Amino acid sequence: MNTMVKETLDKANEVYLKWKKVSVADRVAYLEKVKAKLLANVEEYGKSMTLDMHKPIKQAVAEAEKSARLIDYYIENGAELLKGRTIKTDWTETYTVNDPLGVILGVMPWNFPFWQVFRFAIPALLAGNTVVVKHASNVPLSAKALEECFNVEGFEQVYFGITVSGSEVDAIIESPIIKGVSLTGSEAAGSSVGKKAGELIKPIVLELGGSNAFIVREDVDIDSIIPIAINARFQNTGQSCIAGKRFLIQNSIKEEFTEKFVEAVKAIEFGDLMDYNTGIGLMAREDLAIELETTMLESVKMGAKILTGGKRDGAKFEPTVITNVTDEMPAFKLETFGPLAVISGFETFEDAIAMSNDSRFGLGVAIFSKDVEFLKSKVHEFDEGAIFINEMVISDPRVPFGGNKFSGIGREMALEGLLSFVNKKSVVIK
Repeated sequence: MNTMVKETLDKANEVYLKWKKVSVADRVAYLEKVKAKLLANVEEYGKSMTLDMHKPIKQAVAEAEKSARLIDYYIENGAELLKGRTIKTDWTETYTVNDPLGVILGVMPWNFPFWQVFRFAIPALLAGNTVVVKHASNVPLSAKALEECFNVEGFEQVYFGITVSGSEVDAIIESPIIKGVSLTGSEAAGSSVGKKAGELIKPIVLELGGSNAFIVREDVDIDSIIPIAINARFQNTGQSCIAGKRFLIQNSIKEEFTEKFVEAVKAIEFGDLMDYNTGIGLMAREDLAIELETTMLESVKMGAKILTGGKRDGAKFEPTVITNVTDEMPAFKLETFGPLAVISGFETFEDAIAMSNDSRFGLGVAIFSKDVEFLKSKVHEFDEGAIFINEMVISDPRVPFGGNKFSGIGREMALEGLLSFVNKKSVVIK
């Protein structure tokens, strides 16, 4: 561990010893100042994301504004959520309290450089911890903006950013100062961090990949579903763990859905990333676009058919739709992290469930049908961490977020996220 990182950890721990004694009301006051600073600078912060990772400015500003809504949720509900609970026993008094753990390390991704950091850092700070954030190396402007946003007048610094390589993370986790780790990223990164944290018996939250199914039954109004499907797949240039990636369409409407979906995909336009009318950007890095292209071409060799798109120029990957995709193909099995939509058909809903569950991932599934009661009866048959009925899978501060299987461990946001890094103490009085 280099000297600068060690000094940062020491400072974060020094501040924690004071921050944990600060009242929840004063921590909420801190959040209010962070929110005000964020909203006052949404355009500037949005530009930092656009320049870092080629996100269209409209989507970047929306990400900053969504982060402010998350802060609002914890301002309004955090104090109540942090309260312990009274337990009925035969002792005089029995209750629980939630105390902070200490310095928490956040290993953060590049695809949503603001939102991912806020949904980790805000509940951790409100709970009384301090945070040290390892930013992704390809979003330096966003990292700088975040540090500026979190460090507000009238409060001691409780958010600390560090710039290190992935290979240095293990040494940081080994520090006795670090009391927990939250990582959002790849399966490989999660496995590495989980292994090290497990060796040291430190709590972790891992939010990893997803290969979400987007299931459409034959009783839907197809025209109303198409805009949702486009947003689910191509938002953020398809670089989202919760994107709809595998479109499972009932065979009786598959042809009509596919025709209308392809036409809508053809209408998505590239343009000036600083123009609010631009619908899609470049991928964050050329190597990511090459990886997506390889997945697509290998699937085509196995019998998949390109309906639109399919061309790459550097980091520019055309919005693409492929069909005739079977479960043996890479485009079905792997996480396609980019603007590539995969269409497969199913006969019965039991087939759709089996296809959705036929994945090493288990993050979320979106299901569309007029028969909501039928879908509710099938919720327990899906492996995913979230089931969205007649809505695309989204992350919302009011709802616990996290996955099953290789999609991760633990939950972010809502009550569960707030309590991810607390010591849940039981108090018993005779």
